[in-house]
Amino acid sequence: MASWSPDTPCSCDCFVSVPPASAIPAVIFAKNSDRPQDEVQEVVFVPAGTHAPGSWLQCTYIEVEQVAKTHAVILSRPSWLWGAEMGANEHGVCIGNEAVWTKEPVGEGEALLGMDLLRTEAWVLETAGRLWAAQRIQEGARNISNQLSIGTDISAEHPALRAHAQAQGWWGGQGTFDFAQVFSLAQQPVRMEAAKARFRAGRELLQQLQGGITAEAMMDILRNKERGICMDSGGFRTTASMVSVLPRDPAQPCVHFLTATPDPARSVFKPFIFGAGAAQAPQVLSPTFGAQDPVRTVPRFQTQVDRRHALYRGHQEALGLMESEQDQGQRLRQKQRDLEQEGLEAVRGLLAGAGAPPSQELGGLFQAFVERESQAYA
Repeated sequence: MASWSPDTPCSCDCFVSVPPASAIPAVIFAKNSDRPQDEVQEVVFVPAGTHAPGSWLQCTYIEVEQVAKTHAVILSRPSWLWGAEMGANEHGVCIGNEAVWTKEPVGEGEALLGMDLLRTEAWVLETAGRLWAAQRIQEGARNISNQLSIGTDISAEHPALRAHAQAQGWWGGQGTFDFAQVFSLAQQPVRMEAAKARFRAGRELLQQLQGGITAEAMMDILRNKERGICMDSGGFRTTASMVSVLPRDPAQPCVHFLTATPDPARSVFKPFIFGAGAAQAPQVLSPTFGAQDPVRTVPRFQTQVDRRHALYRGHQEALGLMESEQDQGQRLRQKQRDLEQEGLEAVRGLLAGAGAPPSQELGGLFQAFVERESQAYA
């Protein structure tokens, strides 16, 4: 299978809805991860842990000091790296990353990836080198798509942000400070034009749904191929997707729907809930290669390995049937829809107060749906 190169550009789209834009009293988060078309994305559960003082943590390329306590997380990540494209922790904090291009030069040497930083109320945080600006989203809906989007509405910022911009001659020091305008490249990469189009499309779709945004509506947005949000072109495609429902009532559980497979238009969003029975689903965990992994050996990425997990293999066979065998392909697609609808209905009942199953059963929900999807492909 093809491996990712550090020089390969990438694209993604994130969406968030905060009441009253949401149809229910919950924040709803969604993300498509658009990556090289042959890259495999796995779903990894990491339990909470405590760590000895002075411990170090191996990230994708470098080590960092470990903290004393880490919360449990569910992550959707390219299988070759340590970080993630998107994920959530047991306390209802969700996050997704986007690549952006700015006037700040790319740093020399190996460092933390943006996807490594994912493992660390809605906020948009945008960076330019080591500088950053953040915008708090308290109501309504918001999306981002591989471009700086924070303008003058800055809720927090790096203390040296404006002084640096002034020293570089990008801002005069007086008047309105527009982060996106000041730090965006004058000559944008070609891919940025597509990002601008996707950003406009995503914003329009959210505006059309204001007040009625649900998890299912977010899934439909992520599946939108006509507007380019569900990508499959130029060697890139949507390799994994995620939608999360974060109720404002702390007594209700947060629910995270993950595909673990490419092309959300032909994938199943499966519900994950943190609970006593939460554990790694082996069918969505890629094989490991230890010290011989091409990402570990220097120079890096000189060889290729097969990182496909079991569900990915079954899904790829199913996609082939959907494209070549009309009747059988339609039956498979209907099985996918029925399975996803069952998960959505179970979550709707749970959030409506229909009675929560035992924590052990909630924690095993994702595993149960992964097994059933695997059986459908078998």
